[in-house]
Amino acid sequence: MTTVIHIKADKEVKENAQKAAKDLGLTLTDVINAALRNFIRTREVVFSDIPQMTPELEKLLGRVEEDIKHNRNLSPAFKTAKEATEYLDSL
Repeated sequence: MTTVIHIKADKEVKENAQKAAKDLGLTLTDVINAALRNFIRTREVVFSDIPQMTPELEKLLGRVEEDIKHNRNLSPAFKTAKEATEYLDSL
């Protein structure tokens, strides 16, 4: 048997949650039911303020790490603002 739960949520939060669930092949109902089951099982609520990187950011950072490893796409170190400005003007 199922029941309906009405909750108040910001419109943007709901829309972003629906999109994230859809990206994972789930419905928002699936996500909420899983969270409720986890709460029942563990008797705990976990709040995290640790930001998670998006796959796009992870890919970008991977390219940056490769560039650093191969000494590509790097600017030199500057001791003064004038040196930095001259370098940028030369590009």
